Amino acid sequence: MSKLFLAILFCIIPITLLSKDTIKIDTIEQPLYKPFIERYILDEIKSLRQENQSLKAQVTKQISEAKLESSDRAINYTTSTINNIFYIITAAASLLVLLGWRSLNDIKKSLKIDMAKKIQTLTADYENRLQQIEVKMTERSKVIIETQKNITDTNSIHSLWMRVGLEKSDEDKILVYDEILNIKPDDIEAMTYKADALLEIGEVRWALNLSNNAIDLDNEYSLAYWQRACAYSKLDKQTEALKDIKKALELSETLQEELLNEKHFENLHDNKSFKLLISHL
Repeated sequence: MSKLFLAILFCIIPITLLSKDTIKIDTIEQPLYKPFIERYILDEIKSLRQENQSLKAQVTKQISEAKLESSDRAINYTTSTINNIFYIITAAASLLVLLGWRSLNDIKKSLKIDMAKKIQTLTADYENRLQQIEVKMTERSKVIIETQKNITDTNSIHSLWMRVGLEKSDEDKILVYDEILNIKPDDIEAMTYKADALLEIGEVRWALNLSNNAIDLDNEYSLAYWQRACAYSKLDKQTEALKDIKKALELSETLQEELLNEKHFENLHDNKSFKLLISHL
């Protein structure tokens, strides 16, 4: 009896629960299929993971097989190359034996002759190079000697120019200028200043010759024309003097300030061309 009661009770309870669930379904606000979607997504992720693992295993297998194939090819290539080299050497040795090529003594003699020729060629080449180096060293030594001489002469000339500034008499200055010209005969500046000192002591002809020499060496040196103009003025050659004055002023505008102060131009003060020249300054 109790068993029958329990059976009836178990049948009634699900029906009551079902009725209650039905009531809840009428009042539900969210869909009941969301857990199914999550389950579907999890199953898909699991299948993708399994496929990735399978693909990884296949790729690893293929890479291993490719490495084995490349290693086999390299070994086969090396083996075949070595075999070919040995075959070539064997064939060459066989040909030498069959054709009766030179004996070992002939080979030694030919090697000695070739080595002697090469040594001779190298020796001649090195001798030529040494000769060229010797020639270049000789030329450079000459240049060095000349440079040293020029430096010495330059220092000497510099010291002599400093002496000129200390000398008071024109005769002593002329002696110093002569020393400079002994060291450097084509020193145009020394010639010009010597000509100026010679004008001071009345050696007009000598000063004129020095000025001409300076102009022959450099026809663009303004002071040489200036000193020659002074000499022409002292000799009363006014036309030549005015011509040299104009040339000197063309070459150096700084001489314009000295034009009125130059005492050797006293003979030109009454000259119309000289006055006109001064008026244009």
